[in-house]
Amino acid sequence: MMEEKIKQVLSTVVHPETGKDIVASGFIEHTAAADGKVTVVLRFAKTRDPFAVKIKNQVEEQLRAAFPGSDVLVVVKEGGAAPRPEPKLNTSTGGIAHVIAVASGKGGVGKSTVTANLAVALRNMGFRVGILDADIYGPSQPKMFGVEGYMPEAVQEEGTDRILPAEAMDIRLMSIGFFIKPTDALLWRGAMAVSALKQMIHQTRWGTLDFLLADLPPGTGDVHLSIIGELKIDAAVIVSTPQQVAVADVARGVEMFRNENVRIPVAGIVENMAWFTPAELPENRYYLFGRGGAREYAERNGVDFLGEIPIVQSIMEGSDAGLPAAATHPLVEERYRDIARRIVEKVMKAG
Repeated sequence: MMEEKIKQVLSTVVHPETGKDIVASGFIEHTAAADGKVTVVLRFAKTRDPFAVKIKNQVEEQLRAAFPGSDVLVVVKEGGAAPRPEPKLNTSTGGIAHVIAVASGKGGVGKSTVTANLAVALRNMGFRVGILDADIYGPSQPKMFGVEGYMPEAVQEEGTDRILPAEAMDIRLMSIGFFIKPTDALLWRGAMAVSALKQMIHQTRWGTLDFLLADLPPGTGDVHLSIIGELKIDAAVIVSTPQQVAVADVARGVEMFRNENVRIPVAGIVENMAWFTPAELPENRYYLFGRGGAREYAERNGVDFLGEIPIVQSIMEGSDAGLPAAATHPLVEERYRDIARRIVEKVMKAG
């Protein structure tokens, strides 16, 4: 098995201070290999281990030699066991390592499409992934993954009801859309929506996940603050399009997460629909919605720019067909994987 081979390779890397190999020392937190990608997460016992960079470089060299042609990602986490929050109530979120909120200042920027394709890219990197579709105004993840007809069932676990999520492409999915008709979505407001979301968060049988992506409603408001209060969110990703009017809405989203009562790190901004390239003119780029507005905002305001996603017909077709384009289109997957890689490195280093 590939993962056994990874551990065999890593067992040849010795920590200079202890004289023991990093596998025997328990420094390997996660390994995965899939589709020509090798991912390793190292966690050292010491905070700011002086040998961390040297060992990381050595691990990368050994893995590239052992798996020629593979895309190698090595992430370093420091400081002993990963802290998790005390579980609230009788929650099922205890097995979730990291929660990423995907948000937008306004609707129509492709936030849900970005969430779905990021989930696929993370899965391709070997991570265990789930999606919480909390967009009460337009839940679209069931359609994105072709599970619109899914009817959640409840099972008893240790005397508590747990809701079984849908599974598609090895991604666990729970959506408010499973519980409400599309025509009723806009009628859900305030306490009713918040109560349903709390139940979804705490009663879904998430199991063990490396990443849960929370697809938030557009804008800012009570629903967002409620979700933030129920989940330990590690970082937020803001989705925008290049127009200045969309970028103005981004500022509100960034400020919500930076608010002193919220204080969630903003991992960065993704600029969606950055340009259009016709299939018959692959060298041409047409900037239909302006150019680089989100990137400029990020640079001016000290927010990282995570990357650009062009308008690609297969992305739209994939969303409609229940198969995110990152699963079928290599160039789309490569762009999303670059963004996912940046998010992983930021979140895991912070953890």
